[in-house]
Amino acid sequence: MIVQIRIQWIAALFALALFFCMTTHSVRSQEQPTETSKQININLATMLRAPQQPTPVASRRSITISDAVAIFLRQNLQLVAARYDIDIADADKLTARLRPNPAISVGFSDIPLSRLSFVNPQTYSYGVSQTFELGGKRNKRIETANANSEVTRAEFEMVVWQATNDLKKKFYAVVLAQSLLNLAKENQKTFAEVIKDTAELVQAGEIAGLDLTRLEVEQLKFDTDVANSERDYEVALRDLRVALGGDYRAMEIDVSGSLDPEPYNFSLKELVDEAMAARPDLRAAQLSERAADAAIRLQNAQRIPDLTLGGGIDQIPSGGSTYNFGVGIPLPIHDRNQGERAKALIEKSKAQNQQHVVTNQILGDVDKALVAFQIQKRRVELYRNGVLTKVDNIQKLTEFSLKAGESSTLELLDAIRTRRETLAAFYQTLFDYQTSLLDIELATATPLKK
Repeated sequence: MIVQIRIQWIAALFALALFFCMTTHSVRSQEQPTETSKQININLATMLRAPQQPTPVASRRSITISDAVAIFLRQNLQLVAARYDIDIADADKLTARLRPNPAISVGFSDIPLSRLSFVNPQTYSYGVSQTFELGGKRNKRIETANANSEVTRAEFEMVVWQATNDLKKKFYAVVLAQSLLNLAKENQKTFAEVIKDTAELVQAGEIAGLDLTRLEVEQLKFDTDVANSERDYEVALRDLRVALGGDYRAMEIDVSGSLDPEPYNFSLKELVDEAMAARPDLRAAQLSERAADAAIRLQNAQRIPDLTLGGGIDQIPSGGSTYNFGVGIPLPIHDRNQGERAKALIEKSKAQNQQHVVTNQILGDVDKALVAFQIQKRRVELYRNGVLTKVDNIQKLTEFSLKAGESSTLELLDAIRTRRETLAAFYQTLFDYQTSLLDIELATATPLKK
């Protein structure tokens, strides 16, 4: 009799386990790793192996601004970190597709505590229950996750848009520093030749030795100018290396670029239209409103109670078994998801307000960028209307006059300083012109067209 009871108990448990495996097969199929999760695992494995790799051998190379942007988009650590937000949003999409897990229960009743206790027939209970979501909650949850994923991608585009523009400014900062360094070296070389010629005139007795002494003292300023320019160039170059990302030790680079301006003509209306169509922050605000609408539909569905169905077996070893079946449903008397529904409505209002804020910001950004460009364009034209040629001629004529004994060293020093300051200001103006173009790119989120 005892052996028969144990066989019945084992058979019932086996049947229950088989039923459980069949009901959970479809759920487990949802948990297969996606391509995104595989990629995350690959990235994490790469990061864990990275410290064990040998230090790469740095090879110096020259890059253009296009090369810099391509390297930046491929390996900048800020962008790598921002991409993980997209992976997290995709993981939320995976979670949204999952269904509620079934539950299994096993119970024993009427078990005596001692041999003296009154012995009742023992009962073994086995049960399985499953919750079914009503009101289309799963579909609305998937819709909300997809909408939030689109918002995350737009926010990632914002990061790329802003960081790429900042990288271009760092690139032109290196070009400016390089131009000023070349100018400082040129001035140093020119001044050394002036000192050499002046020394010959002193030896010939054509000018006083005091003039040569003044020039030798002034040489310190030109040497200091070279040293300061070298410092500014090296610092700007290293800032660019950091911005490019990747392994800093392997980013031994030189820049290949020019500050020479290219002519552009812009229309305020065209720039505004481009900005309205391309700005990722405006698109993110618009997608946020769509995500809020999806969240409202989801939270409205959440107030519909879910249905739980359960069934099982009550087995009495001494004789007979019974089946049971039950239905459970919460009564939405107090909690009807009022708070989450109110939050979803507020999020929609917030997204709509953000769209107005971003729209005003776009109009202001485009207007300011265009005005700044027009002013910088006029500044470049002022320098190109003969000023640069004039300061070159003044220095050459003063050098010739000094050799002819018709001018003093003070006049030559003044001519050299004037040329140095004018050229330095001209290079800075060219840099400001390039920066104003980048500000227009930033305001419109659109590459410039000639």
